[in-house]
Amino acid sequence: MSVLRPATPASRQLLYELVSGGSGLLLALFMWGHMLLVGSILTGERGFDWVAVFLEDYYLAQPIVPIILALFLTHAVLASRKIPAQLAERRKMIELGRGLKETNGFSPHTESMLWIWQVRTGMIVLVIGSFHLILLGIDLLTPLFGERVGIEALTSMERVRAGLWLPYGILLVCVEFHAGVGLYRLAVKWGVGSRMTRRMLHIVEQFILWFFLVLGLVILLVLAGVLPPPLAFLLTGAAS
Repeated sequence: MSVLRPATPASRQLLYELVSGGSGLLLALFMWGHMLLVGSILTGERGFDWVAVFLEDYYLAQPIVPIILALFLTHAVLASRKIPAQLAERRKMIELGRGLKETNGFSPHTESMLWIWQVRTGMIVLVIGSFHLILLGIDLLTPLFGERVGIEALTSMERVRAGLWLPYGILLVCVEFHAGVGLYRLAVKWGVGSRMTRRMLHIVEQFILWFFLVLGLVILLVLAGVLPPPLAFLLTGAAS
């Protein structure tokens, strides 16, 4: 008769890596899809509201908030295991990098620096991203900040113009860097695209990073009222 044995440390670590990487991949795909949906503001308020109402009427938006929040927290907890917990450990890492640069003329290893900045941006995303998800949840479930239950272009634009452009701008930069570098490191770790060199993977990562950064910046400027919707002509003359 077989006896169930507790997971070994190695198998447990593998499970953690799989869940951490998988949740990170799903979050990155969601964020890019989310940006494309928010990009409907480029067609004007009517286009944005049409997309929002469509998602809400078919109950596609409502379950997304708790699901993404659960993924968000799961990924944060598992990824934080690799962050040096003690201040002394962090100081040693910084001193080691400086020592390599000063004594041998070497700059800190690129991969290590990417990881360090991924950790830093991840902490920022955890704070601002949680606030954003809570705000979306309030919009989807209550009419507290708008004239109806649901996401509205007018309410979103007023918030951005009132000052949320700054935290959203910071969130944009941190999310895109964190997601881009995370997927690059995930591809290297699991041998995805093994026919591609790390240099090629870096190029792909940089392309994705700058594409979504520029797109996100344009969207933010439209929401802030700095730019007019550049694709508003697509809905000109369309039936109300």
